[in-house]
Amino acid sequence: MNSEFLIYQNQTGDIQIDVRLEDETVWLTQAQICELFQKSKSTISEHTKNVFEEGELEPEATVRKFRTVQNEGNRQVERELEHYNLDVIISVGYRVKSPQGTQFRIWATQRLKEYITKGFALNDARFKKGNSMNYFNELQERLREIRLSERFFYQKIKDIYTTSIDYDPRDEKSIEFFKVVQNKLLWAISEQTAAELVFKRVNSETPFLGMVSLDKKNPNSIRKSDVIVAKNYLHEDEIKLLGLLVEQYLAFAETMAQQRVPMYMKDWIARLDAILQLNGRELLTHAGRISHEMALKKSEEEYEKYRLTQKKKEKEESLKELEEDIKKLEIKKDAK
Repeated sequence: MNSEFLIYQNQTGDIQIDVRLEDETVWLTQAQICELFQKSKSTISEHTKNVFEEGELEPEATVRKFRTVQNEGNRQVERELEHYNLDVIISVGYRVKSPQGTQFRIWATQRLKEYITKGFALNDARFKKGNSMNYFNELQERLREIRLSERFFYQKIKDIYTTSIDYDPRDEKSIEFFKVVQNKLLWAISEQTAAELVFKRVNSETPFLGMVSLDKKNPNSIRKSDVIVAKNYLHEDEIKLLGLLVEQYLAFAETMAQQRVPMYMKDWIARLDAILQLNGRELLTHAGRISHEMALKKSEEEYEKYRLTQKKKEKEESLKELEEDIKKLEIKKDAK
C-alpha cells in the first residue's frame, strides 16, 4: 500500500487516532469518526446518511474500503473496512458542531498542505519511537536523482532544500534562505556576492556583456533577464569549483538520508558552512557592499548600451551589404 499513517492527538491528549493519508486526503473509519467527535455510532451514521442523501457529497468519491488489522480479543484480524475522506469528516463535523471536529479540521488541513508541498508527511510520533519509515528510503532515491540530473548547480542545491522537514516554497523565509545559500557559495568561489558579481563584471563593451558562462548563440539572443543572473558571469575555474562543492554537499545529503537523520533548513546552512571551511574557503559574514538594487540598475544600463551598440552594428552591416549588392549590380550592368 502507498498510504501513510499519521497520529492525530487533540490538545488535551484525550483523543489519539491513527489517520490514513492517501490521494491527498485523510481517511477515517466510522468508529474513528465516532471517537473523534465523541458521538455515538447512531448519531454519526445518521449525519453521514444525510450528507449523501442531500447530495452534498457522492459516496463513490468519498468512501473507500481499506484492508486494516484489528485486535479482536487476543488475536489480530485483518478486515476490509469502509473509510470516509476529509470531505465527509468535515461535513459531519459541521452537523455535530463539535469543538473536537474544528481541532481536527485545522490539523488535517496543515498535514495535507505539508504533504502536497513536500510530497511526504512526517509522522513525528512514530519517528520519535524509532520505528522504520519509508521517508528516508524515498529521500535517498530523490537525492540520487538530483545527483544524476543535468540541472545547474543552484537548482540542485534548491532541490536538496526541498527535502527539509520545514521547507515551504510559498514562505518568504524559504526564498530568503535560498538567497543566503546562493551568496555563501558565490562568495566561497569568488569572494563576491551575487550583486557584487553582476555589478563588477557586467560591461557593455565586452562580448555578451561579460557573461562568460552564458549559453551563447548570437549577440542578439541575450535577454534583459540574463544580465542580472550572477552565475552567467562565473569563469570556467569558478564553475568547476562550484561543481565540486555542490557534489560534496550532495554526498553529505545522501549520508544523512542513509543514517536516517531528519534535516531542517537551519541544519543545511550550518553543514554548508562546515563544508566550505573544510575546503579552505572563506565564509560570508556580511551582506556585501553592493545591493541588489544597485546591481539591477547598472545591469539594465549596460544592457541598454549593449542593445544600442548591437543595433548600430546591425545597421552598419545592412548598409555594407546594400553597398556590396549595388556594386554587384553595377558590375553586371557594365558587363552587358
